[in-house]
Amino acid sequence: MKAFVLCGGDGSRLRPYTYHTPKPMLPIAGKPILQYVLENLKKGGVDEVILTVGPMYEKIKEYFKSGEKIGMKIHYSIEEKKLNTAGSILPKKDLIDGDFIVAMGDHITDINIKELIKRHKESGAIATLSLLKKQVPMQFGIAELDEKGYIKELREKPLLEYYINTAIYAFKPEIYNYIREGDDFSHHVFPRLLENGEKMAAYIFEGGWYDVGTVSAYKKLSELFDAAVLIKHLREE
Repeated sequence: MKAFVLCGGDGSRLRPYTYHTPKPMLPIAGKPILQYVLENLKKGGVDEVILTVGPMYEKIKEYFKSGEKIGMKIHYSIEEKKLNTAGSILPKKDLIDGDFIVAMGDHITDINIKELIKRHKESGAIATLSLLKKQVPMQFGIAELDEKGYIKELREKPLLEYYINTAIYAFKPEIYNYIREGDDFSHHVFPRLLENGEKMAAYIFEGGWYDVGTVSAYKKLSELFDAAVLIKHLREE
């Protein structure tokens, strides 16, 4: 199984840490963020990845080289300009010969990639999105009314359940028929799929997931001692 890992952002929300280090290479518990991403993909059966890289990509390439360090084959797709999430996987589409994964290079998670792939293949959908189930208690009691305006149910501070898009996707190669230069998955490609009647499946998981996208998020994770503590913390979020 092959995967794209998107590492091309400029990390502006993580400055000053990213003035001299690309965001995926910021260390947590002694390893770059990107190494956690790649190790989880490998655990899930991914043996070949394409890293889409941008500013200071040399530091990523110097560290991971062709993948021997983690037992994967690594290719690099260098972005000379901002291509956005979907547009960034266009230059290396010739390497794709079957279903594939797309993940972000700055999200630490223990998502079960094998189960995502299984769900994707069984669904028959062109795209499968990994969604994280969340519950938030509402601040007030809630009343539900019937069609005549009478109260039919009262619920005291119920839990609001919702699903967040974790930006970990499984695709069929046909997804390329819907990607244009400069596209973003959420803003352009996914709405285009729905408009054209394509099926998009959901893989719902309840594991750990953390977007290391801000200074406060990075500081919080950096305080954790090791990977085991990190995953435990993620599960409790």
